[in-house]
Amino acid sequence: MYHKKDIIIILMNIKTSQTLVSEALAEIKTISPDDALELTKKNQCNLIDIRDIRELEKEGRIDSSFHIPRGMLEFWLDPQSPYFKEGKIDINKEMVLFCAGGLRSALATKTLKDMGFEKVSHIDGGFGALKKSKFKIT
Repeated sequence: MYHKKDIIIILMNIKTSQTLVSEALAEIKTISPDDALELTKKNQCNLIDIRDIRELEKEGRIDSSFHIPRGMLEFWLDPQSPYFKEGKIDINKEMVLFCAGGLRSALATKTLKDMGFEKVSHIDGGFGALKKSKFKIT
């Protein structure tokens, strides 16, 4: 059982989600929606939407994007995992991730980088920024 003093010490040592995002952003590649559109037009990337399925149903999806839920990303891309989705994406192309606003995708991009993927980036502003760009929403 924790005492109040112990809980305060534990909480003081816990990183905030914003700290984790800030640390991730310092280590990963961030691109603009226009950069992502150019990569997509040149067939040089896998545009990966990591939003929850309910978000896709409510807000729509980017035409030509792949949906990999954030909770399954590492498992679907790990050949050692029983959940591996062989052939889901072309690992020779850059993996460009996005979520609703750019926070989850920053963390997910850092995780993929930690896994050893080198060609990974995320879109600044996420789906919110993509809706204002020239991407087609379906």
